[in-house]
Amino acid sequence: MTTTAGRVRSAGPVLHPRICAALTAVSCLVHLWLAASGHHSAWLGILMIGLAAVCVPCTVHIWRHSRVGALHQVTLSALAMVALHAVLLFGAGGAGHAHGGRPASNAVDTSGAAGLLLVIGLEITTALLAATLVARLRRRGAVAS
Repeated sequence: MTTTAGRVRSAGPVLHPRICAALTAVSCLVHLWLAASGHHSAWLGILMIGLAAVCVPCTVHIWRHSRVGALHQVTLSALAMVALHAVLLFGAGGAGHAHGGRPASNAVDTSGAAGLLLVIGLEITTALLAATLVARLRRRGAVAS
């Protein structure tokens, strides 16, 4: 950290961790919104609130300090979400998953598939940002040594 005119400035990357933290926060907000919207069953809503609660501390640690442990946790969580949503997407024959306890129809519901693909894209982007930030931080540490 260096000080310039009374301001503390990080010696490392600043924009990259902020984008990663903001995207992780967006993912938390999406989980909370989906839990509150009632499109999923109660137990799934509780699970989504729990997932958001687990991700919030990592978001803060990434925003403030770019902690590698938090970045690893975000990367692993995002990849787990990619796998879970891919199983939901492919397990329903490409028609997405059923909402509100209603069975999925035989007709292909492209809105469900599109939503799952959007989530998969968001999570892949989050994992990629976190992993590349870890690589940047390690490279900076190797250069400084």
